Amino acid sequence: MNLEELIVEYGYIALFVGTYLEGETILIIAGYLALDGILDLPLVILTAWLGSFAGDQTFFFIGHFKGMSFIEQRPGLQRNAAKAFRLFNRNQLAVILGFRFLYGIRNVTPFAIGSSGFSPPRFFFLNGLGALVWSITFASLGYHLGNFAEVMIAHVEKYEKTTFGIVFFFTLVYFLWRNLRKHKK
Repeated sequence: MNLEELIVEYGYIALFVGTYLEGETILIIAGYLALDGILDLPLVILTAWLGSFAGDQTFFFIGHFKGMSFIEQRPGLQRNAAKAFRLFNRNQLAVILGFRFLYGIRNVTPFAIGSSGFSPPRFFFLNGLGALVWSITFASLGYHLGNFAEVMIAHVEKYEKTTFGIVFFFTLVYFLWRNLRKHKK
């Protein structure tokens, strides 16, 4: 079962679980399905916000209570956690608001922030704001890319015979020109 079928079958529950764990792809697909009327765009945004917010709060608190030992016990996380710490130490606010857009370190960042001793109430507020921006961005992206694709397909179908004729004509001219050049040499 692919992601689109999963969302069609399980709807907002699949979207919540997908965004709880990570979710850009599932959210873009849900945005596209909202364009088709299968889902409702405001509910897609709300569900994605809740899933992303809850997931990252969970991962923050695991980091908060387990500390660095959680990351140190997982060698696969250590390199990305080091990158997350470097970024976080340079600009805490920007990292908390935008870590969902940082591919490669997106999943480990809430653990790292939690283990850094950052204030849980402050993270709660900033995490909610960052999750909202992320949800609106990717749901809208799926919705508008889907709309753009449908418009382009409609135009391709409308002009496909003309386009095919033009491509055929220029291809024929090219081959004739090339063959004439060969015969002259």
